[in-house]
Amino acid sequence: MKSRSLVSDCHGAEIAETAVVLPMAFMMLFAVFWFGQAFSLYGAITHAARMGARAGAAPYCSTCVVASTTTLNAYTAVQNALQVAKLDPSRAQWPSPQPTLVSCADGTPQLCSASPGNVCVQDGVQLSNTGNGGAGACGISVSFRYPYQFWLPFTSQNNRRIWLTAQARMRLETR
Repeated sequence: MKSRSLVSDCHGAEIAETAVVLPMAFMMLFAVFWFGQAFSLYGAITHAARMGARAGAAPYCSTCVVASTTTLNAYTAVQNALQVAKLDPSRAQWPSPQPTLVSCADGTPQLCSASPGNVCVQDGVQLSNTGNGGAGACGISVSFRYPYQFWLPFTSQNNRRIWLTAQARMRLETR
């Protein structure tokens, strides 16, 4: 009789259920927090790439601007945007693999310009085709990647570094 009352007794069951559920709830909370941080970082670096492309595209003049000035403007804008977002610009890396865009002038593959940092700036590249075989819009492409390290204990993602890639393209504005 006593063994039957022990089996049907449910005093303390809440503590056992809490001990099972609480670690899983905290793990979900950590995951939401760290993925939110990654999403926020992605937004910041994408904004930096857009600012770089905008700065590189704005001062374009087909007869008077040297490409290195355009590259320097784009690079400086990316650095400033990363600093405003409280990110370390020295942690930015070249994208891997590098974007393959062709030159507007002769259709040859355009490599990343040698900017002062690890930001890939491709100036005077074809952004789109018109569909009838002709050249599309000519523009600038800015791309780079930035590291993010997860901290998610008791998972395979703990202390794992992932690379978030940012890329922006803008049409060159002529005067």
